[in-house]
Amino acid sequence: MSSLWEYANPRKFMATSAFLLPWVAGLAALCLVTGLVWGFFFTPDDFRQGSTVKIIYVHVPSAIMAVNAWFMMLITSIIWVIRRHHVSVLAAKAAAPVGLVFTVIALATGALWGQPMWGTWWEWDPRLTSFLILFLFYLGYMALWEAIENPDSAADLTSVLCLVGSVFAVISRYALLFWNQGLHQGATLSLDAEQNISNVYWYPLVITLAGFGFLFIALVLYRTRTEIRARRLKALIAQERMA
Repeated sequence: MSSLWEYANPRKFMATSAFLLPWVAGLAALCLVTGLVWGFFFTPDDFRQGSTVKIIYVHVPSAIMAVNAWFMMLITSIIWVIRRHHVSVLAAKAAAPVGLVFTVIALATGALWGQPMWGTWWEWDPRLTSFLILFLFYLGYMALWEAIENPDSAADLTSVLCLVGSVFAVISRYALLFWNQGLHQGATLSLDAEQNISNVYWYPLVITLAGFGFLFIALVLYRTRTEIRARRLKALIAQERMA
């Protein structure tokens, strides 16, 4: 059985990702179309929230993926620190803009939901505040990559930043368990049958969540391939200048 570390080889990764990318993208499109159409057009309005409840089909998956993207960056950054595999840290770099977009979508849809429900676009709720801080960490991570010319030094420093930012990723994920005084409602997906949403909303939400997951994987694969090509191009240009 081949070792998992073989895929840290850029050529192996490029060949494998080229095979997987169309399938993952296809699954993402299938799940997103099915889940969103089902959720927005074939589920009833909630007796309390009305049609605004349907924003969960964008808000909840984007919020979950915003946090999971940072955890993925954490894992790949740790692999870089320990094993010094360039593909892993390039995957973290590739995931950052995707995670940033998911965070923006979560904040924007949360504001759209909060205005009719809370009467305000923004509240310094624990989960909202932690997500805003996570958004700033994403910006800082991306800015640090651009600010440092040496790619290995940039990888080291961004990996440290990723470790620090993971604290706020955890808070963003579990803020509702830490603080009960916030305005944000309880967990939409829960093992507690009384707290979990009705099955009529749950099934399309799970399908949409799978679609967001496949979309994240597809985008990260695509962007990692782009980062590998960009690094190869820089290496070739440097060799020509030295010749």
